[in-house]
Amino acid sequence: MKKSIPQIFREGIITNNPTFVQLLGMCPTLATTTSVVNALGMGIAVIAVLSFSNLFISLLRKIIPKQVRIASYIVIISGFVTAVELIIKAYFPAINKALGLFIPLIVVNCIILARAEAFASKHGPVESFCDGLATGIGFTLALVCIAFVRELLGSGMLFAAADGSGGVRIFGDWFSPATIFLMPSGAFLTLGCLVALVQKIQAVSEEHKRRKQLEEDAIDGGYHETLMRDPATGRIVRKPVPAEEQPADSEAVKAGEGGE
Repeated sequence: MKKSIPQIFREGIITNNPTFVQLLGMCPTLATTTSVVNALGMGIAVIAVLSFSNLFISLLRKIIPKQVRIASYIVIISGFVTAVELIIKAYFPAINKALGLFIPLIVVNCIILARAEAFASKHGPVESFCDGLATGIGFTLALVCIAFVRELLGSGMLFAAADGSGGVRIFGDWFSPATIFLMPSGAFLTLGCLVALVQKIQAVSEEHKRRKQLEEDAIDGGYHETLMRDPATGRIVRKPVPAEEQPADSEAVKAGEGGE
C-alpha cells in the first residue's frame, strides 16, 4: 500500500518509532547513550546508512534475485557503513574512539535490515529514502532522549565531549550524581521508564481520538447512544439511550412526530 510522505515521517518518528515502539537496535541504544554527543554521533551515522541503503536497495529491487536478497542487502549496507566509518575516523576521531565497534556493527543492525526487507524492497526510491530518513531520525531522537536523562542524572552535566572532557554543568555543587545511570543497569532503567512513558502517551492519545469519534457518531445518530466506560475493559463504549430518556428535540423524536 502506497504511503504519503507525511505519513512515512509520522510513523518513522512517532507512531512506529524503532526504539520506543518496535524495541529494535537495543545494543547500540544501551551502549552508546552515556552522553548526548555519543548518541548524536551514532544517530547521524545510522541516518546516513539507513537513508542511502534504502535508496539503493529500492533502485535495485527488481534486479536482485529473491534467493540472495538478504546477502545483497548486507553488501549494499556494508558499503555505506564503511564509507561512514572512514569519514568518522578522519574527521571525528574522538567519536570514533568512543563508539568503537558499534559503527561497523551497523551492518547487522536489525533496524537497517528490517527497513530494507519490509519497505525498501517493496516501494519506490523517493518513499524508501524518506522512510530511511524518518526511521533514522526517530532512532536518533530516542538515543538523544535516553542519553539526556543518563548524562544529566549520572554526571550533572550535558554535552560532554566524546572523550569525557568539557560539557555544560547543569546542577551546582549541591548535586550528587547518580553514577548508576552511566552504568548498564542505568541504561536498562532509563530505557524502561521512557518506553513506559511513550506507551502511556500513545494509549491516552488513542483513547482520546476514539472517544471523540464515538461522540461524533452519537451526535450524528440523533442521541440514540451515549458514552460510558466499560467496567470490564476500561474502554469507552457506546450505550443505547432509552427512548424516554432521549431529549425532546432529538432527531429521532422529530422523525417519530413527523411519521405520526
